Amino acid sequence: MNEMIKNQEFGGERPLYCTHNLDLENVIIHAGESALKETSNINATRCRFEGKYPFWCCDGFHIKDCIFTVGARAALWYSRNLVMEDTIVDAPKMFREMDGAVLKNVLIDSASETFWHCRDFKCDDLCACRADYIFMKCDNLRINRFRLDGNYSFQWTSNVEIHDSILNTKDAFWETDNVSVYDSEINGEFLGWHSRNLRLVRCHITGSQPLCYAENLVLEDCTFGDDAVLALEYSSVQATIKGRIPSVKNPRSGHIKADSIGEIILDENIKAPGDCIIEQENK
Repeated sequence: MNEMIKNQEFGGERPLYCTHNLDLENVIIHAGESALKETSNINATRCRFEGKYPFWCCDGFHIKDCIFTVGARAALWYSRNLVMEDTIVDAPKMFREMDGAVLKNVLIDSASETFWHCRDFKCDDLCACRADYIFMKCDNLRINRFRLDGNYSFQWTSNVEIHDSILNTKDAFWETDNVSVYDSEINGEFLGWHSRNLRLVRCHITGSQPLCYAENLVLEDCTFGDDAVLALEYSSVQATIKGRIPSVKNPRSGHIKADSIGEIILDENIKAPGDCIIEQENK
Protein backbone atom coordinates (compact mmCIF):
# COMPACT_ATOMS: atom_id res chain seq x y z
CA MET A 1 0.00 0.00 0.00
CA ASN A 2 1.42 3.34 -1.06
CA GLU A 3 1.59 6.29 1.29
CA MET A 4 -0.75 9.12 0.19
CA ILE A 5 0.43 12.75 0.13
CA LYS A 6 -2.42 15.06 -0.84
CA ASN A 7 -2.94 18.82 -1.13
CA GLN A 8 0.53 19.69 0.14
CA GLU A 9 3.36 21.96 -1.03
CA PHE A 10 7.11 21.37 -0.92
CA GLY A 11 10.17 23.43 -1.85
CA GLY A 12 13.88 23.72 -1.34
CA GLU A 13 16.50 21.01 -1.70
CA ARG A 14 15.41 17.34 -1.97
CA PRO A 15 12.17 17.49 0.08
CA LEU A 16 11.14 13.93 -0.88
CA TYR A 17 14.58 12.53 -1.61
CA CYS A 18 14.93 8.74 -1.70
CA THR A 19 11.30 8.06 -0.84
CA HIS A 20 9.42 5.06 -2.25
CA ASN A 21 5.84 3.90 -2.76
CA LEU A 22 4.12 7.30 -2.77
CA ASP A 23 0.84 8.54 -4.24
CA LEU A 24 0.99 12.30 -4.79
CA GLU A 25 -2.27 14.12 -5.50
CA ASN A 26 -2.67 17.87 -5.94
CA VAL A 27 0.89 18.41 -4.73
CA ILE A 28 2.96 21.47 -5.69
CA ILE A 29 6.75 21.24 -5.87
CA HIS A 30 8.01 24.84 -5.61
CA ALA A 31 11.43 26.22 -6.55
CA GLY A 32 14.32 24.07 -5.43
CA GLU A 33 16.20 21.06 -6.71
CA SER A 34 15.83 17.29 -6.94
CA ALA A 35 12.52 16.97 -5.13
CA LEU A 36 12.01 13.27 -5.91
CA LYS A 37 15.52 12.12 -6.76
CA GLU A 38 16.43 8.45 -6.22
CA THR A 39 12.80 7.35 -5.75
CA SER A 40 10.69 4.43 -6.97
CA ASN A 41 7.03 3.55 -7.40
CA ILE A 42 5.72 7.12 -7.46
CA ASN A 43 2.25 8.02 -8.73
CA ALA A 44 1.70 11.76 -9.32
CA THR A 45 -1.80 12.98 -10.24
CA ARG A 46 -2.81 16.61 -10.82
CA CYS A 47 0.52 17.86 -9.49
CA ARG A 48 2.52 20.95 -10.40
CA PHE A 49 6.31 20.91 -10.68
CA GLU A 50 8.13 24.26 -10.51
CA GLY A 51 11.61 23.31 -9.27
CA LYS A 52 14.60 21.91 -11.18
CA TYR A 53 15.44 18.23 -11.65
CA PRO A 54 12.44 16.72 -9.79
CA PHE A 55 12.74 13.18 -11.18
CA TRP A 56 16.35 12.01 -11.47
CA CYS A 57 17.46 8.40 -11.03
CA CYS A 58 13.91 7.16 -10.52
CA ASP A 59 12.51 3.69 -11.25
CA GLY A 60 8.81 3.21 -11.83
CA PHE A 61 6.69 6.36 -11.83
CA HIS A 62 3.30 7.32 -13.27
CA ILE A 63 2.60 10.98 -14.02
CA LYS A 64 -0.98 11.89 -14.96
CA ASP A 65 -2.69 15.23 -15.55
CA CYS A 66 0.32 17.21 -14.29
CA ILE A 67 2.10 20.43 -15.25
CA PHE A 68 5.85 21.02 -15.49
CA THR A 69 6.49 24.78 -15.52
CA VAL A 70 9.48 26.53 -17.11
CA GLY A 71 11.34 26.30 -13.81
CA ALA A 72 11.17 22.49 -13.84
CA ARG A 73 13.93 22.25 -16.45
CA ALA A 74 15.72 18.96 -17.00
CA ALA A 75 13.01 17.26 -14.98
CA LEU A 76 13.39 13.64 -16.08
CA TRP A 77 16.91 12.26 -16.43
CA TYR A 78 18.59 8.90 -15.76
CA SER A 79 15.28 7.19 -14.98
CA ARG A 80 13.38 4.06 -15.96
CA ASN A 81 9.83 2.85 -16.48
CA LEU A 82 7.88 6.08 -16.77
CA VAL A 83 4.25 6.37 -17.82
CA MET A 84 3.17 9.98 -18.54
CA GLU A 85 -0.40 10.83 -19.57
CA ASP A 86 -2.44 13.97 -20.22
CA THR A 87 0.41 16.24 -19.13
CA ILE A 88 1.64 19.69 -20.16
CA VAL A 89 5.36 20.39 -20.18
CA ASP A 90 6.69 23.95 -20.47
CA ALA A 91 10.19 23.06 -19.26
CA PRO A 92 13.13 22.52 -21.65
CA LYS A 93 15.66 19.69 -21.81
CA MET A 94 13.36 16.93 -20.61
CA PHE A 95 13.97 13.20 -20.94
CA ARG A 96 17.68 12.36 -21.00
CA GLU A 97 19.29 8.94 -20.58
CA MET A 98 15.94 7.22 -19.97
CA ASP A 99 14.73 3.67 -20.53
CA GLY A 100 11.28 2.21 -21.03
CA ALA A 101 8.93 5.23 -21.13
CA VAL A 102 5.35 5.43 -22.39
CA LEU A 103 3.85 8.84 -23.24
CA LYS A 104 0.19 9.42 -24.08
CA ASN A 105 -1.40 12.77 -24.91
CA VAL A 106 1.53 14.95 -23.85
CA LEU A 107 2.17 18.54 -24.95
CA ILE A 108 5.74 19.81 -24.73
CA ASP A 109 5.68 23.52 -25.48
CA SER A 110 9.43 24.15 -25.18
CA ALA A 111 10.95 20.92 -26.47
CA SER A 112 14.45 22.12 -27.36
CA GLU A 113 17.09 19.45 -26.66
CA THR A 114 14.50 16.98 -25.42
CA PHE A 115 14.69 13.16 -25.62
CA TRP A 116 18.45 12.58 -25.77
CA HIS A 117 19.99 9.14 -25.36
CA CYS A 118 16.62 7.50 -24.66
CA ARG A 119 15.82 3.84 -25.27
CA ASP A 120 12.65 1.78 -25.64
CA PHE A 121 10.16 4.64 -25.85
CA LYS A 122 6.54 4.51 -26.99
CA CYS A 123 4.70 7.79 -27.69
CA ASP A 124 1.07 8.29 -28.75
CA ASP A 125 -0.48 11.72 -29.41
CA LEU A 126 2.64 13.70 -28.62
CA CYS A 127 2.94 17.37 -29.63
CA ALA A 128 6.34 19.08 -29.44
CA CYS A 129 6.84 22.79 -30.19
CA ARG A 130 10.09 24.82 -30.36
CA ALA A 131 11.73 21.44 -30.63
CA ASP A 132 15.20 21.91 -32.14
CA TYR A 133 17.47 18.90 -31.62
CA ILE A 134 14.69 16.62 -30.37
CA PHE A 135 15.25 12.83 -30.23
CA MET A 136 19.04 12.70 -30.47
CA LYS A 137 20.94 9.41 -30.29
CA CYS A 138 17.88 7.39 -29.27
CA ASP A 139 17.19 3.71 -29.91
CA ASN A 140 13.99 1.71 -30.32
CA LEU A 141 11.23 4.32 -30.60
CA ARG A 142 7.59 3.68 -31.55
CA ILE A 143 5.68 6.91 -32.25
CA ASN A 144 2.07 7.44 -33.35
CA ARG A 145 0.29 10.72 -34.15
CA PHE A 146 3.22 13.01 -33.47
CA ARG A 147 3.08 16.74 -34.28
CA LEU A 148 6.60 18.20 -34.41
CA ASP A 149 7.69 21.80 -34.96
CA GLY A 150 11.48 22.03 -34.66
CA ASN A 151 14.64 21.39 -36.64
CA TYR A 152 17.50 18.84 -36.54
CA SER A 153 15.25 16.04 -35.27
CA PHE A 154 16.01 12.33 -34.88
CA GLN A 155 19.73 12.68 -35.63
CA TRP A 156 21.83 9.57 -34.91
CA THR A 157 18.78 7.54 -33.89
CA SER A 158 18.20 3.87 -34.68
CA ASN A 159 15.29 1.43 -34.86
CA VAL A 160 12.51 4.02 -35.10
CA GLU A 161 8.94 3.55 -36.35
CA ILE A 162 6.62 6.55 -36.88
CA HIS A 163 2.96 6.54 -37.99
CA ASP A 164 0.34 9.17 -38.91
CA SER A 165 2.44 12.19 -38.00
CA ILE A 166 3.21 15.72 -39.18
CA LEU A 167 6.88 16.59 -38.93
CA ASN A 168 7.85 20.20 -39.64
CA THR A 169 11.60 19.85 -39.32
CA LYS A 170 14.76 20.71 -41.26
CA ASP A 171 17.73 18.33 -41.30
CA ALA A 172 15.65 15.42 -39.97
CA PHE A 173 16.86 11.80 -39.80
CA TRP A 174 20.55 12.51 -40.41
CA GLU A 175 22.91 9.59 -39.77
CA THR A 176 20.03 7.32 -38.75
CA ASP A 177 19.82 3.52 -38.91
CA ASN A 178 16.66 1.50 -39.55
CA VAL A 179 13.99 4.22 -39.48
CA SER A 180 10.52 3.68 -40.99
CA VAL A 181 7.86 6.39 -41.40
CA TYR A 182 4.30 5.60 -42.51
CA ASP A 183 1.41 7.79 -43.70
CA SER A 184 3.04 11.01 -42.58
CA GLU A 185 3.93 14.49 -43.81
CA ILE A 186 7.57 15.56 -43.60
CA ASN A 187 8.29 19.23 -44.28
CA GLY A 188 11.82 20.64 -44.25
CA GLU A 189 15.06 20.86 -46.15
CA PHE A 190 17.83 18.23 -46.35
CA LEU A 191 15.76 15.25 -45.19
CA GLY A 192 17.51 11.99 -44.36
CA TRP A 193 21.07 12.77 -45.44
CA HIS A 194 23.61 10.02 -44.71
CA SER A 195 20.86 7.72 -43.43
CA ARG A 196 20.98 3.94 -43.62
CA ASN A 197 17.90 1.79 -44.23
CA LEU A 198 15.44 4.69 -44.15
CA ARG A 199 11.98 3.62 -45.35
CA LEU A 200 9.18 6.08 -46.15
CA VAL A 201 5.75 4.64 -46.95
CA ARG A 202 2.87 6.78 -48.28
CA CYS A 203 4.55 9.95 -47.06
CA HIS A 204 4.41 13.47 -48.48
CA ILE A 205 7.80 15.18 -48.63
CA THR A 206 8.54 18.88 -49.06
CA GLY A 207 11.74 20.93 -48.88
CA SER A 208 14.81 21.17 -51.07
CA GLN A 209 17.50 18.51 -51.57
CA PRO A 210 15.76 15.64 -49.80
CA LEU A 211 17.21 12.18 -49.26
CA CYS A 212 20.80 12.61 -50.40
CA TYR A 213 23.80 10.39 -49.52
CA ALA A 214 21.36 7.73 -48.25
CA GLU A 215 22.15 4.01 -48.24
CA ASN A 216 19.44 1.42 -48.89
CA LEU A 217 16.70 4.07 -49.06
CA VAL A 218 13.17 2.81 -49.78
CA LEU A 219 10.25 5.01 -50.88
CA GLU A 220 6.85 3.37 -51.32
CA ASP A 221 4.00 5.36 -52.92
CA CYS A 222 5.35 8.69 -51.67
CA THR A 223 4.54 12.15 -53.04
CA PHE A 224 6.76 15.23 -53.34
CA GLY A 225 6.03 18.94 -53.07
CA ASP A 226 7.02 21.43 -55.76
CA ASP A 227 9.98 22.63 -53.69
CA ALA A 228 11.54 19.16 -53.29
CA VAL A 229 14.26 19.82 -55.87
CA LEU A 230 17.60 18.05 -56.41
CA ALA A 231 16.41 14.91 -54.69
CA LEU A 232 18.28 11.65 -54.11
CA GLU A 233 21.79 12.85 -54.94
CA TYR A 234 24.36 10.09 -54.38
CA SER A 235 21.77 7.77 -52.80
CA SER A 236 21.15 4.08 -53.34
CA VAL A 237 17.37 3.88 -53.60
CA GLN A 238 14.34 1.79 -54.47
CA ALA A 239 11.46 4.21 -55.05
CA THR A 240 7.90 4.31 -56.32
CA ILE A 241 6.71 7.92 -56.44
CA LYS A 242 3.14 9.05 -57.00
CA GLY A 243 2.64 12.21 -59.02
CA ARG A 244 5.51 14.51 -59.97
CA ILE A 245 8.92 14.95 -58.42
CA PRO A 246 10.50 18.30 -59.45
CA SER A 247 14.04 17.07 -60.04
CA VAL A 248 16.33 14.12 -59.41
CA LYS A 249 20.09 14.55 -59.36
CA ASN A 250 22.80 11.90 -59.67
CA PRO A 251 21.29 8.94 -57.79
CA ARG A 252 24.05 6.41 -57.25
CA SER A 253 22.21 3.10 -57.75
CA GLY A 254 18.83 1.38 -57.57
CA HIS A 255 15.50 1.99 -59.29
CA ILE A 256 13.26 5.09 -59.31
CA LYS A 257 9.78 4.91 -60.80
CA ALA A 258 7.66 8.07 -60.82
CA ASP A 259 4.56 9.29 -62.60
CA SER A 260 6.65 12.20 -63.86
CA ILE A 261 9.97 13.93 -63.17
CA GLY A 262 10.49 17.59 -63.94
CA GLU A 263 14.24 17.29 -64.52
CA ILE A 264 16.73 14.43 -64.43
CA ILE A 265 20.29 15.64 -63.82
CA LEU A 266 23.05 13.14 -64.57
CA ASP A 267 26.42 14.87 -64.84
CA GLU A 268 30.14 14.19 -64.56
CA ASN A 269 29.95 14.23 -60.75
CA ILE A 270 27.80 11.12 -60.45
CA LYS A 271 29.29 8.50 -58.11
CA ALA A 272 29.93 4.87 -59.00
CA PRO A 273 28.29 2.65 -59.93
CA GLY A 274 26.03 5.35 -61.38
CA ASP A 275 23.60 2.77 -62.77
CA CYS A 276 20.28 3.80 -61.20
CA ILE A 277 17.31 2.99 -63.45
CA ILE A 278 14.93 5.96 -63.72
CA GLU A 279 11.44 5.47 -65.18
CA GLN A 280 8.61 7.91 -65.85
CA GLU A 281 5.06 6.74 -66.50
CA ASN A 282 4.07 10.06 -68.09
CA LYS A 283 6.93 11.67 -70.00
